[in-house]
This record gives sequence, structure tokens and C-alpha cells, in this order.
Amino acid sequence: MLSGLNHLTLAVTDLNRSVNFYHQVLHLQIDATWDNGAYLSLPGLWLCLSLDPSRQSEPAAEYTHYAFTAAASDFPALVARLRAAKVQEWRDNRSEGASFYFLDPDGHSSKCTSAI
Repeated sequence: MLSGLNHLTLAVTDLNRSVNFYHQVLHLQIDATWDNGAYLSLPGLWLCLSLDPSRQSEPAAEYTHYAFTAAASDFPALVARLRAAKVQEWRDNRSEGASFYFLDPDGHSSKCTSAI
């Protein structure tokens, strides 16, 4: 029986750019780095960035994405920080509640959702 999700790995084309994005813009903690990868975390999530220069940095057209949660009181400031960093918006919010859909530097689809 599964007991949880161990980590999520994203293939990236520029490791330093991606580490900076997840650490500086989204405020994930850097836990470990090595020549071709890094582990970053939030409570309950390990994110592995793995260098893959052959990856295409174009977003997929489907709805596949990963989502982060932010406190309702922090949500407007988070969206403002993402927009100030010129993060590309991915799609309009069509779900209940406040959500901001965006792309990371390699075109991975993401969203931040306001906690209720």
C-alpha cells in the first residue's frame, strides 16, 4: 500500500535558472544540490530538478500540471510576486476559488491556489 508521494522530478534545461526560480520566486527551500540536479522542498513536498539539456521547453497543451497552496491572506502578494518576476501566465482560472496558473522557466505547467 502506498503511504505518500516521495518526490516530484522535473527535467530542466538550465539548472541554475530553475533553482533560482523555485527558490527565489516560489520560496522553496534548497536542501541539496549537485552538478546535474537539486532537491528543494516545502512542507510535505520534495521537488527534484534534474538537468536534461535535450528537453523541449515548450508548454504542453493539456491540463497536466502541479499545484501549490498558499494561505488566502498570502495569495494576492504571491500572484503579484509572480507577475513582477514576469512569470508567464498559462491559462485563465476556471475553477472555484482563487488560482493563478503559470509556467516555470522550462514550460512546466503549475498553479497556485488560495487555501480556503
